[in-house]
Amino acid sequence: MNFLAHIYLSFEDDEITIGNFIADSIRGNKYKHLPQNIQKGIILHRAIDTYTDKHPVVRQSTKRLHKNYSHYSGVIVDIFYDHFLAKNWADYTTTPLPHFVDNFYDLLENNYDILPPGVKRMMPYMIADNWILNYAKMEGISRVLNGLNRRTQNKSKMNYAILDLEEYYSEFEGEFTTFFEELIEFSKQKYLSLR
Repeated sequence: MNFLAHIYLSFEDDEITIGNFIADSIRGNKYKHLPQNIQKGIILHRAIDTYTDKHPVVRQSTKRLHKNYSHYSGVIVDIFYDHFLAKNWADYTTTPLPHFVDNFYDLLENNYDILPPGVKRMMPYMIADNWILNYAKMEGISRVLNGLNRRTQNKSKMNYAILDLEEYYSEFEGEFTTFFEELIEFSKQKYLSLR
């Protein structure tokens, strides 16, 4: 899953949210110096990723993209799924998405010193361009895919995946909806087991 899903699946627990968000920037067990609940957020993030990667519905989504994008298919599906979460946000919470996102940005700014260097470098761009809120729009997703393609020196061709999203929009959305209900339940159980 991508940023929005990981933040949402932290169940409004600030330290878990930070850990869940920074986990991709932490290698191996190089998080033992962090506060206990941030460590738990990192563990939760990794459990969510493992569950997601093995899920048959997610594999169905990635399979549709595999011919054109090979091993980047999983990254693309993560972004597509964040789009559907943002677009259908009101189905999952009563907190308006702009308010949720602003609170998250405040949380990052208030805990800046704990953040890994890579997150500190990315954060100003994320906030200035409001990446997470813009996931709800096709233009926002297109911008993310273009950025990721540039990071691969245009090798991934991920920028073209917006066309796949447009062509198979209802299929991807249906797969997201089915999968996300199960992911919420899995994440809730994992979160409770870590407390």
